[in-house]
Amino acid sequence: MSHPTKTVKDIGEQGLLQRLQNFCPPDMVGDDAAVLEIESGYSVVVTTDMLVDGVHFSDRTTSPEDVGWRAAAANLSDLAAMGASPIGITLALGLPGEVAISWVEALYHGLYDCLQRYQTPIVGGDICRSSVITVSITAFGRVLPQRVIRRFNAKAGDAVVATGFHGCSRAGLELLLHPESGQNLAEIAKNTLIKTHQRPQPRLDILDHLWVVVGDRSVAGMDSSDGLADAVVQICRCSGVGARIERQAIPISPALHQFVSPEQALEWILYGGEDFELVLCLSPQSAQDLVNRLGTGAAIIGTITGEPTVELIDRSGNYAPRQLTLSEGFQHF
Repeated sequence: MSHPTKTVKDIGEQGLLQRLQNFCPPDMVGDDAAVLEIESGYSVVVTTDMLVDGVHFSDRTTSPEDVGWRAAAANLSDLAAMGASPIGITLALGLPGEVAISWVEALYHGLYDCLQRYQTPIVGGDICRSSVITVSITAFGRVLPQRVIRRFNAKAGDAVVATGFHGCSRAGLELLLHPESGQNLAEIAKNTLIKTHQRPQPRLDILDHLWVVVGDRSVAGMDSSDGLADAVVQICRCSGVGARIERQAIPISPALHQFVSPEQALEWILYGGEDFELVLCLSPQSAQDLVNRLGTGAAIIGTITGEPTVELIDRSGNYAPRQLTLSEGFQHF
């Protein structure tokens, strides 16, 4: 005989809080706020990111464990984009009363699994009744002031580095929404693309390599959660510069290459979003040293210029220059 699924409404706010506190350090929860220790000389970095059911995820493509993982990864990626190491997160959760408790616990398992990889605790949060599931995370990090990565630090002559492959998350989403589109795709390639979408990896691992290469010299950059083109254009706008991105220099993942045409791959690389790599601007020699350390997928894709435009160029002459903009990617409104 099957038992009815217990919902959030069945156990109430306090009952749900008792279950969720099992995912937090015991000495960090129970008061009105968390207390985080930070070494002298460091700056605190704070970022907030929100995921909404029907906008950022759906049960067609994303399990509750993957929702939790993606929520954690998005915030950790923002810390990495600032050059910061994580020290803790808080989570605000809006829930309809009819949501199964097992769904909420699975969300926390995914969140916890991602955070554990980066020794990052859940140090507090809030829950409330909502007509739609909403997951809002605030993440806290620390960074030495001279090592903060800022969008406005790009200079003419800098090399533009992409730290890994782009377009794979968008391809994974396509496979989840339209499984028939991958019927001729090798299973290992299919799984690679889907995993990239469901379980993105924030590039906190890059920071140690970066500081070895550049020391305490300034670096411009941001993450590519809204697409490679978006990141390059945003950096250029903030820095008052332009860029020339070389079509042939942009690496294409073997799995993506197997799945779609080069033209479609390029569109997803530029505007697909949710790849959570970093786009960095630094001196040409430092850029080459960093790419050598990072290996497969990392590449110098272009150069910062003193002109105001951001162009995609083709050195073979087969394609006319193309201006990259913010309007072709995903926009909330």
